This record gives sequence, structure tokens and C-alpha cells, in this order.
Amino acid sequence: MPALQILAGATALQQIEQHGFQQSLFTQLFAASGGPKWLSLARLDQYLFSEFFAEREDPIYSMGASSGAWRLACFAQQDPHAAYERLIEHYVHQSYEAPPSRAEVSAQVINILNAVLGEQQGADILANPIVRSHFVVNRARGLNKINAKVGLALGLGLTALTNAISRSSLDMHYQRVVVSHQDHASPFGRLTDLPTQQAKLAPENLKQVLTATGSIPLVLNSVDDIPGLPKGKYYDGGITDYHFDMPMPTSTGLSLFPHFFPSISPGWFDKSLKWRKAKANLHNAVILAPTDEFVSKLSERKIPDRDDFSKLDTQTRIKFWLESVEASQQLVDELKELIASGRILSRIQGV
Repeated sequence: MPALQILAGATALQQIEQHGFQQSLFTQLFAASGGPKWLSLARLDQYLFSEFFAEREDPIYSMGASSGAWRLACFAQQDPHAAYERLIEHYVHQSYEAPPSRAEVSAQVINILNAVLGEQQGADILANPIVRSHFVVNRARGLNKINAKVGLALGLGLTALTNAISRSSLDMHYQRVVVSHQDHASPFGRLTDLPTQQAKLAPENLKQVLTATGSIPLVLNSVDDIPGLPKGKYYDGGITDYHFDMPMPTSTGLSLFPHFFPSISPGWFDKSLKWRKAKANLHNAVILAPTDEFVSKLSERKIPDRDDFSKLDTQTRIKFWLESVEASQQLVDELKELIASGRILSRIQGV
């Protein structure tokens, strides 16, 4: 049974029919938040970052939030494969003796990022002329600025309530900030789906931005007063952009989503709202995702998630997570064979 499913919007399908599955078709690359779910895609990411896009000559605009931003931070380094190996190693082997405090988890995340960024500590990301990085962080507003657990929980509850009525209400609670190279040609420079503040990615803020984009409220501390951004408390980019549902200018190329699910939930508070799934903005998108059959063969019959920290002992969790990483090589093998054989069109489903 297939391990990989490929979904495409109408515009994307038309382009692939005309030109084949070529890296030059894609001008956007998205990587979603979702905690450790990315481990089920690890080898696929490495193939895309280190082989599929290896001969890239034109800019590709990457957009990531939370752990997706960390994946894309690997893509933008001089040696994406080695950077990704560091991410796998340090992410998988984080451990906690007891339910950790927010400060403890934040300290572990900083250690992970220090390792992932390697010797250059992000200088190669900033200087990369091809991979043009965009990372989402969210500035807390109203009750969400409160550090105390009860106050922050109330803020999150109110955010969820108003979001269920209208996604546009998110701006009352969290301000989306996209931190990037601020290229004039970037398709993310004039987003209209939510009010968006744009900020410049720089040496003095890169590490703080990467920390903030993965700072889940109530799980990690906020990252405060990031240089070059409006003053405030910054949290996880997935709050507004869990899987991404951003409208792209008609002049752009295709968007590629290496994703752990075949469907897209716009924001974190939308994941339980069955009626709010991305659709219209995926017309030019290609989603690469594991099949149900692939997932059913994993030892836990699911992909990794944050609940594994509480439901599995440390050694079992690490073994399962590494198993998921190695199993993801099946996704690579299938994709490479479909491209080489020219049979990829026969496997593409509609979004």
C-alpha cells in the first residue's frame, strides 16, 4: 500500500500536467506547526531541502511557524542535511524528569536551537540568496499578556470563543508578525487574510524569533521585546497560522506543503472546527503527506505528538520518534520513483 499521498489544487495540477513535477514550478514552501508531528516527514524534508531543491537558482520563499520554522531554518543553512540531523538529534532526545515548568521547556528549546544553528548561529540563514525565510510570531494582546496561569488561560479561552465565530477576531488577542528578509518580491509582503505586521530578520533577533515562534502559551515562557519588533510578549506562530491558509498573488508559482495531514487547518484554534478547513487558497498548492496505511504501521499506530511526553516513558518515546523518522524514508522512495517514472500524475488527488 502507498505510504505517500499527493494532493493538488486545480492550478497546481494544470501546471504539473504541462511541465511535470519540477522544482522550478514552486516559489513558496510552507512548513506547519504541530509539535513533533514533523518527525513523520523528516526524511522527506531532508530530500526536498538537500536534493530536490539542490540546483535551485531563483529565490524560493519559505514560510514557517513553530516547529515548522525550525525545519525551514535548516533548509536555509549552508548544509541543510547536517542542520536537519542536528534538529532530529536534539529534539528527539529532550527529556524531563517530571512535568516541567515553562522555564524548563524554554531552556530546552534554546539549547535545541543553539545546536540546530550550528557554528554560524544563523549567519548563513540571513545571507542565503535563494532560500528567503519568513517566520511567524504572535504578539499577545489583552488577557493573553498576563503571565499568570489563570489569567493566560482565560485569555486563551476567550480567543478560542471569538475565533469560533470569526477567524478575523484573532487580531484582538494576538497580532501576527511576519519576520523575514523583507524582499520586495516576496508573496508574503502584503498579506490580507489577517492584519499583519512585517519586521526585518536580523542577527540581533533571529534566535529570539525562532524561540518565540515555538513558544506555546502555558507550555513555554513568552519571548519579550524582540529587537526590531513592536515591544510586547511573543508566542507561538501557530496560534494564527497552524497549517497556513494564506492567499497568494496570482503571479506567483506553486506552493509546496510537506505536511503530516492531508488537510489544512488555518489557525491553532481551528483544528477542532471541522467546518474551517483551507480550500480556496490551495488552488496552487501541492501537499505531500503520509497515508493512513503508513501511519497504521508505526508502532503506536499514530504519528508523534506532544502527548507522547506524558503517555510514554522517555525511552519508549525516543524509540518511537526515531522509528517514525526512519519510516519516513518510504515517502522519499515513493516520491523519487513517481518522479523518475513519470507516473506522478496518476497518484495526484484533488485537494
